[in-house]
Amino acid sequence: MPKRILQGVVVSDKSAKTVIVRVDRRVAHPIYQKTIHRSSKYAAHDEESRFKTGDVVRIVESRPISKTKRWQVMYDE
Repeated sequence: MPKRILQGVVVSDKSAKTVIVRVDRRVAHPIYQKTIHRSSKYAAHDEESRFKTGDVVRIVESRPISKTKRWQVMYDE
């Protein structure tokens, strides 16, 4: 099964080796069918602590790293 890849914005980089990434998505309202915005926040592992608040990053599913971390930041190079 392929690993999911999501793109979002770093909203917090205060923890060591961890960034909080907000992923936005657009969905249709169940009754009115108008497009509305929904967001989710994911804790992602950032080994090099390279990313800062406001950076756009891609995260990929991984094995559980801690109680809340199930994602890793992708380093595109």
